[in-house]
Amino acid sequence: MATIGLIRHGITDWNELGKAQGVSDLSLNDLGRSQAKRLGQRHSQDEDWDMLITSNLLRAVETARIIGNIINRPISSIDNRIREINCGMIEGTTDEERINKWGRNWCNLELGIENFENVATRGLDFLEDIERLYKNKRVLAVSHGALIGLTLQRLLPEEFQTTYIENTSLTIIRKNEDRWRCQLYNCTIHLK
Repeated sequence: MATIGLIRHGITDWNELGKAQGVSDLSLNDLGRSQAKRLGQRHSQDEDWDMLITSNLLRAVETARIIGNIINRPISSIDNRIREINCGMIEGTTDEERINKWGRNWCNLELGIENFENVATRGLDFLEDIERLYKNKRVLAVSHGALIGLTLQRLLPEEFQTTYIENTSLTIIRKNEDRWRCQLYNCTIHLK
């Protein structure tokens, strides 16, 4: 059975400003690079991983490279399925800006935001493929908050009715006897 470590990328300037990032291709800021370095140091001391996969978005690729340099693992592949939700017209806006532009019920409008079910399906397809292709391997996957959260909600709905995924948090899942289990959720001990 594969062990999959899901990592949210390090923080960006837009994270700090509360702006929806979606598929906007942003780099990490200095704090985000520091977070990724600390997570890499955690992995180099505590855990041995066989491979590193990342979303194609720059903030995830940059996080993966920093971790990979520390644990001596190159990026094995880039997978578009684990990229962030497309936030359509709200990308680059804060909640206050969305309220001012579209009103308090902006989330009920058709603003080109990717369907949550489609995001969860992409994430689940990725996990099933990793589990099938890399049995008995330990795989780190650097992705994004909404993708990880929506995938967990679909994968383990009783356990994850809601989710919040911190920057550079680690969530570990495994499939045992045809059943997925979460061993660790949203862990940021490396940032303490």
